[in-house]
Amino acid sequence: MAKVTAKKKTSNPDRAKKSAPKKAKKTASSVKKTPAPRPAAEVGGDKLTFNHAMVYAKDVQRALGFYRDLLGFKLVDEFRYEGNPVYARLRAPGGDGTIALHLAGPGTSVASDGMRLYFEIRELDDFCRKLQAKGFYITQMPRMMPWGWRHAYLNDPDGHEISLYWAGENRMKKTVMRTAKEMDKVPAAKR
Repeated sequence: MAKVTAKKKTSNPDRAKKSAPKKAKKTASSVKKTPAPRPAAEVGGDKLTFNHAMVYAKDVQRALGFYRDLLGFKLVDEFRYEGNPVYARLRAPGGDGTIALHLAGPGTSVASDGMRLYFEIRELDDFCRKLQAKGFYITQMPRMMPWGWRHAYLNDPDGHEISLYWAGENRMKKTVMRTAKEMDKVPAAKR
């Protein structure tokens, strides 16, 4: 249950009446700024935060070979049973986002219809070429999508869909869909 708090009221009602709001000058320092990421101790609290995505795998060691060794994720934590990894938590190489790899139970499907993981990287084309050079198959090489983001698609060793993309300045903007014909008119340099 979420904790509900109220603003503290002044204990002196006369003082509250006499305190008229002061007009604030607009200065550069009073302009609302985007807050910096909060320290780990402040995360959570009364606001929902995203922690991680759990990816179930038939073989966690093989999944580690993909996420850590091929995509560059950093190992944060790992649990082993009889010498084999059954759980691993990894941090994205370019940020604080994490995923967890968890061994699927015997006979359990790891199909993830309706779910796709998205990882953003500025040098998308170069990154995809490096994956190909290491022998990894990419189902769709990078291309501009109608919503203004450049995407490549691939699957991890268990068949989980992954999109590698670059949205740049469009990432937090409202999407403006364009038809395929309009996209063909955009010079390749702007894609």
